[in-house]
Amino acid sequence: MTDPQSTPDHGDERKVRVSKLMSERGLCSRREADEYIERGLVFVDGVRVTELGTRIEREQVITLATAAKTEQAGRVTLLLHKPLGYVSGQAEDGYQPASVLITAATHWPDPRAPRVFSPAHLRGLAPAGRLDIDSTGLIVFTQDGRIAKELVGEDSRIEKEYLVRVEGRLSREGLALLNFGLALDGLPLKPAKVSWQNEDQLRFVLRQGRKRQIRRMCELVGLKVTGLKRVRIGSVLLGSLPVGKWRYLRPDEHFGSPGKAAGRPFVPRGAGGAPARGPRAGGAGPRRPARGGT
Repeated sequence: MTDPQSTPDHGDERKVRVSKLMSERGLCSRREADEYIERGLVFVDGVRVTELGTRIEREQVITLATAAKTEQAGRVTLLLHKPLGYVSGQAEDGYQPASVLITAATHWPDPRAPRVFSPAHLRGLAPAGRLDIDSTGLIVFTQDGRIAKELVGEDSRIEKEYLVRVEGRLSREGLALLNFGLALDGLPLKPAKVSWQNEDQLRFVLRQGRKRQIRRMCELVGLKVTGLKRVRIGSVLLGSLPVGKWRYLRPDEHFGSPGKAAGRPFVPRGAGGAPARGPRAGGAGPRRPARGGT
């Protein structure tokens, strides 16, 4: 058995940092991995690792000590229905961060979620993704670096679904471009799934989150966005969560399995450019000056 401590950062270039592998394997974030290594809570092939920067072979087995697993099990992930007028991260330009809405008073109890509220659940929360000040809908706050990486990591493939109220005329060619063929800031966008939800509202499903992406995409095809609401992240739905309220992510909910929501596959509607007529959906809300984000 090779002692992992014998291969520090300047060792064989074919080897990989333990913290990087831990992040890639979904054990924790790289920051958390370094913390666990310093505390002696990481083992490689059964040997404790305590030196930051240690490199190992990709096929070697990494395990976490029971204490680290217990800590992870106690971390929470919260789902907030963000109203208009709040920014996702730090306060800016006089606008409050959405995190100020997460209090004991705004907790929305879910009989299917067994967690009992604790003030400790409100500490160390970070937004896992952005939703701009002009948009409403589902935003995730988490204490768990694994969740954050899954949602906002460079290799994330988690879908995000939006209802977007628009003004203007959209041709078949324009709808096709919204699905694939547009570029922002000189960089091509990944394929999207865009279809008519009703006569003045589109449904967007994206796997990336460029700054003000949906609004800018719509501008490129002659549309003006007048309201935007995120209704799904991966397989987790906004559902009936009231505006300004939050709830815990349930044990049976997972952000993975992109392309499905509550077991229902995404089925494009109005793909030929004709809107799927129906009652006006109330989800997208009025427009405010755009300030970044989707």
